[in-house]
Formats: sequence, structure tokens, C-alpha cells
Amino acid sequence: MRVRDLGIRIGVGTPGAFNAITDVPGVRVGHHTVQRGSGDNAVNTGVTVIEPRAQAASLQPCFAGVHVLNGNGDATGLEWIREAGLLTTPIAYTNTHSVGVVRDALVAAEREMGKARTYWCMPTVLETYDGVLNDIWGQHVTAEHVHAALAAAQSGPVAEGCVGGGTGMICHEFKGGIGSASRVLDSAAGGWTVGVLVQANYGVRGALRVAGYPVGQVLGAVHSPFSAPRNVGEPGMGSIVITLATDAPLLPHQCTRLAQRASVGLARVGGGTEDSSGDIFIAFSTGNSLPAANFGHPGPPTSTVQMVNNDHISALFSAAADAVEEAIVNALLAATDLEAHGSKVLALKPEQLLDALQAVGWRAAPGVADKA
Repeated sequence: MRVRDLGIRIGVGTPGAFNAITDVPGVRVGHHTVQRGSGDNAVNTGVTVIEPRAQAASLQPCFAGVHVLNGNGDATGLEWIREAGLLTTPIAYTNTHSVGVVRDALVAAEREMGKARTYWCMPTVLETYDGVLNDIWGQHVTAEHVHAALAAAQSGPVAEGCVGGGTGMICHEFKGGIGSASRVLDSAAGGWTVGVLVQANYGVRGALRVAGYPVGQVLGAVHSPFSAPRNVGEPGMGSIVITLATDAPLLPHQCTRLAQRASVGLARVGGGTEDSSGDIFIAFSTGNSLPAANFGHPGPPTSTVQMVNNDHISALFSAAADAVEEAIVNALLAATDLEAHGSKVLALKPEQLLDALQAVGWRAAPGVADKA
């Protein structure tokens, strides 16, 4: 069940056919989930990959930009994006202690694919902490899991909740994980698509807001937040990583501006204020066709590119904020209960959310059926 299935409308605008990041043509998502054992030996983790193009990103790079709202997190490949304004690899999500193995596996995959050309790569890998529900110190993600996620990458509907990198994540003290959403601009505004994929693992219960309504205040009183052993940290600790994709022809500095608008969507849901949260956002544009990097064998000295004029970029910012907000709530609703390592984290059930919304004054829009 996704947020729109409940008759809840977040922001304005129209989602794409999948209401996912894969509504941007060429973008593909793959997951590999790693779950085994139980109790103190439970492994609940995985890998999620985002491929920006139908072909290898190194063969057709994308303009890209990065924004860090709060830096209590880690990532690889961001400095090259900041320096060159280019995304030249897939983007991967995983847990905090598996960034290195995922990065190395992506390097190996790139080498295997590009043996015939001289090339280096610095893959982009983002993380959030799943140590409450996963044996994070065991570093159970392997190169084989990364290759499986790459092999599973496809367009179409995106699996959400407890899947891939989001398997062991917690959001607003409910079970969290992967979420996605999109917005398609009206033709008069350019007709472009903005898609989002989040790995949501942040926030306290009382701060949760949905469609502007303070549901966390009701849910915290009625449905007790999880309790975890004292040695795993305080409620609300964690992070969120967000990728925004668009087919609008944006230059690198404009991608950075788009990435900044993820902060707006996060704030609307009740995030962005925790010292313990690593809030790292990437935006890339497939709207220009760029030459492959081919060191030692340079191509033509210039390329012709397009850009959205600033007078027309606000609609993309609004779409990004709305899609991020919706993707986070989709992650919450798609998740399922999970118990491990002395903690039991319950998912946010659709009926719980609807009851809380109605308690704080929300009513479904006229003509929108309640499917819960």
C-alpha cells in the first residue's frame, strides 16, 4: 500500500506511470536483500543500486550535483561530482560498514566492462546505519551481493520498504527503508520528470508529519515507539540518503540546486534537525548527451549542451520537494515489522496512519476513495 492508495495527496502535480525514480527514461533500480539468522545473530541488510542510463554511466556521463544538509554520514565519489559536475558510475545504497566493499565491487564491475579502454572510476556509494536490526559489525555485504543488485536493475515499479539497502533501516521510530516517487511537469512547464529514491533511516516519532499534518503526536501517544538496548544509541538516530533524477537539461550547478530541494521535502516530513543524521543528497540530469571519459584518447574539445533557464526552474524545485516528501512516506508504508538484536520495530500500518490523520483534522479529498 502506497500513500496515494490511501487517498492522501502530498503536494501538487502528477506522478509518473510508476510514481518512482524509474519514470525518468533510462533510469533503473536493482536491489539485493541479505537476511538470515535471528535474535542476536540476525543479518538484515543489503544493497540498492541506481543506474542513471540504460547503458553504462561511464559511456554516457550525466551532469550531477551534491548537497549535504548534515554531514554525520559517509559517501564515496562525491568530491569528483563536486569538482567535475559529472556522475560516471551507478549510485549504490548500503549500510555504514559496507561502503568499502560496495565501492570496490563497483570498481571491479567497471573494470570488467571496460577492459578495452583506459579508464578509472570513483563509484558513488551512500550509507545509513542499520546496526539496531542488523549485525553491522559482521560486514555481511559481499561483492556477490553488489553484482546481484546490478544484475537485477530494471525500469518499472520499484520495490520499497525492507528491501536492498533499506532492509534494516528505521524511520521516525517505525520500520523504514527504501521509498520512491516522481512528478511529471505540465507541458507548459517543460514536461520533464523528477524522480526520487530515498533510503530513510532517521527521525523521532513525535516529529512525523504527513501531508502537513502532525500525525506523530498522535502515533507517539497511541502506538509506543520501539525500545532498543541502550548500547545502540538514542531513538531517532540514523540518516537519510536521497537521489533525485530528472530528464530536464540541467547543468551541474543546477543539479546542486535541485539536490538542495530534497531538504524541503525532508523537513516537511519532520526530518533534517538531528545531529546524529547524515543527510546527503545527489541529483543528476539525463537531459544532455555527454561524451564518455576516455583518458589518453580525448575526443572533440567542446560539446553542445542545453540548460533550463532559471525563469523556468522553480517547477522542478517544487516537484523535487513533493516527490521526496512522498517517497519517505511510501518507504514507511511499504515496510514490515522486524525483530532482531533485542529490538522489535513495528511498521506504520495504513489504518494507523489514516486514524492519526483524521484525529488531527485531515479529510480525504472529495472524490478520492479510501482504499485502506
